Amino acid sequence: MEITDYKEAYEKEHIKCADLAGRVAELEEKNDELTFKLNRIKNNPLWKMSAPLRKVMHYCIRQGNRLKNCGNLRGIWAKVKYKKRELEVMAHFGTASFPDEALRKEERETVFPNRVKISILVPLWNNQREFQIAMLDSVMNQTYENWELCLADGSDEEHGYIGEICREYAKRADGRIVYKKLEKNGGIAGNTNECLKLATGEYIGLFDQDDILHPSVLYEYVKVINEQGADYIYCDETTFKNNDINKMLTMHFKPDYAVDNLRANNYICHFSVFSRKLLDGDELFRSKFDGSQDHDMILRLTDRAEKIVHVPRLMYYWRSHAGSTASGIAAKTYAIDAAKGAVAEHLKKHGYTHFKITSTRAFETIFKISYQIIGNPKISIVIANKDHEADLRRCITSIFEKSTYDNFEIIVVENNSETPEIWDYYEELKDKEQVKVITYNGSFNYSAVNNMGVKEAEGEYILLLNNDTQVITVNWMEELLMYAQREDVGAVGAKLYYENKTIQHAGVVLALGAHRTAGHSHYGQHRENLGYMGRLCYAQDVSAVTGACLMVSKELYWKVGGLDESFAVSLNDVDFCMKLREAGYLNVFTPFAELYHFESVSRGLDDQGEKAKRYDEESERFRKKWKEALEKGDPYYNVNFSLDRSDFSLRV
Repeated sequence: MEITDYKEAYEKEHIKCADLAGRVAELEEKNDELTFKLNRIKNNPLWKMSAPLRKVMHYCIRQGNRLKNCGNLRGIWAKVKYKKRELEVMAHFGTASFPDEALRKEERETVFPNRVKISILVPLWNNQREFQIAMLDSVMNQTYENWELCLADGSDEEHGYIGEICREYAKRADGRIVYKKLEKNGGIAGNTNECLKLATGEYIGLFDQDDILHPSVLYEYVKVINEQGADYIYCDETTFKNNDINKMLTMHFKPDYAVDNLRANNYICHFSVFSRKLLDGDELFRSKFDGSQDHDMILRLTDRAEKIVHVPRLMYYWRSHAGSTASGIAAKTYAIDAAKGAVAEHLKKHGYTHFKITSTRAFETIFKISYQIIGNPKISIVIANKDHEADLRRCITSIFEKSTYDNFEIIVVENNSETPEIWDYYEELKDKEQVKVITYNGSFNYSAVNNMGVKEAEGEYILLLNNDTQVITVNWMEELLMYAQREDVGAVGAKLYYENKTIQHAGVVLALGAHRTAGHSHYGQHRENLGYMGRLCYAQDVSAVTGACLMVSKELYWKVGGLDESFAVSLNDVDFCMKLREAGYLNVFTPFAELYHFESVSRGLDDQGEKAKRYDEESERFRKKWKEALEKGDPYYNVNFSLDRSDFSLRV
């Protein structure tokens, strides 16, 4: 055999091994999930209580606070009261958010330097009469008036009233409504493309026939076009029922543009408006992706866009009724394959090969993307340690016993240990070729200790790991490495749990928490929780990840100067991730690399005395250093969420 033949054979076997490791991890996760459900049934003390109280209990479970609140009536009552306040806040996002007459007049009379025309495309097919009228009214009621509504109607004879309604509205719209009856129905893609042929605007908006727009949405969009040069815009949205937008089902407050989120989940969706130039002669919707034509279109156009702007206001009302995608993917099962195809084509265009796209437990069209690991690079696992022999032993043992990736070294950075047990364990570790113990002699400084460990590292990739962690998923290193290898990615973080399987880390949100520095999202929720809009079930872009388990290429580690040693104990990991972000790299959280994290057992919590004072000082330094970023807000969160809670609750 030629050398190239051996190389190809090796790559094939390497891919098979990675797939097998992934399958083992999936089976272990499924086993844990079933065990959790069985134990919940057998041991739940509230099971025999009345049905109303049981419903409250299940609500607490879904929110991830079962262990904290469900056994505590005061906790349940507090949750119920908070939910009541949240429902009151929700009411402000419906018709109560519509402009009054004075504001309507102000918005209508605003003179923008660039008064763009927005052509709104609505493909029609057998719409219900009341839905059709509500949709048309929501466009007619826009405070920004330089719009054009393009309607292509593929309805059958039985729904001839659609044309009658459209022609009636066209008479009242001063030529701004353009209607065309199609000879045959071309499906969503075909009918929308016919709408595009009618459009004369510089910007294109995509609107579904049974949905409703906020009266100020075009005004807000034209505002960001003028102020920021936006060429792709979207907003927050909600589903509603019973012809009443105030009866909301699911409110979706979105992050700003995040490519990994978009690949895994079409979170942008409605209401997309974009510069016509982004089409660049390409089709708007492609019929081969019918059912997920919008995901395909958004992937293509955001790739080309120079300024994607998210308007963080709830301005699109998505009607949920039998037959609509909002009522469930079962209404359009072909959308699943179409979405996978759209994402696959996008990934191939970006040069990725041998990837795998699978549905997650959150939803059929929320995906796990498994990238191919290139080669077999060495990973240097750096663990800072002082005493705590049992914790370090548990950590290192789990790495050797659970990991399917074998090209790694472990560098333990010893710092001022005093107990004889740890020195005995260091002697044991001398028998392991993949482990070496080095000594940092100064007073404890997490940043300096880890920087020293990285200087001794032989690997291409650095994995900072706390000594109080324990591996859960067998392919944890592969799951981190597949992202760390990407040229656009800086740091990659794992999903970490406390011993009781509640979440310790699932990505870091800027300004979250009492100190307004940074906090962990979904903190304290149970492992089985899907997270806000399924966000605990797919890899996504975040501002930062915890240094308790953080992978980054060694080249990038030093490119941004390593950990800042002025942050001796806290916020050094967030600061490091912010430096990567400032240098143009993405930071990624993946829920598919899972570990236990017995947080702060090795150094104690920073909540009292000198430790509290030190934390306050480092928090102040962080706030000054990243003042501008903190004031702008976390782009992967949403201004409508509370900064006092980590569960994506609304500001109340």
